[in-house]
Amino acid sequence: MKAYLNLGFAILIIVAFIFSISSKEKIISDGEIIYLALAPVDPRSIMQGDYMRLRYEIETERAKTKTGYLILELDDKNIASFVKFNDNTTITQKQIMFKYIAKGSRVNIAPSSFLFQQGLREVYQRAKYGIFRVSDKQHLLVGLADDDLKEIKPPIPENSDQD
Repeated sequence: MKAYLNLGFAILIIVAFIFSISSKEKIISDGEIIYLALAPVDPRSIMQGDYMRLRYEIETERAKTKTGYLILELDDKNIASFVKFNDNTTITQKQIMFKYIAKGSRVNIAPSSFLFQQGLREVYQRAKYGIFRVSDKQHLLVGLADDDLKEIKPPIPENSDQD
């Protein structure tokens, strides 16, 4: 009986894991691209190697609740700016809901870090925006962009194989 119970829990965990992955894949493929302005932060950690700790300009707002949604307005380039905290009013077509979690009284947007390959620190220091895919109150960070909203991609290593 115990073996069946363990098998049932294992199947339940696997199904939840697959559902989580498939919902994130749907956001990546179908979600609207928006940009959040970054606030400068040191991109180095001794324990993790090269990474960028992310802070967003909208995180200067004071949170009213531990968790909730911000209403952000999109400009013609899809750069988001803070409008207000969600108060259950209807949003316009140029507005989106964006989840936050409060740290103390400050708004905190997840994720708060962006990991990249060792040695690419200079490439990612140009980052001015986080690129998000947003769909139905969910968001995923999918990359970083420069001042011109061009996605920052690591250089392709040269092939060192020689015949």
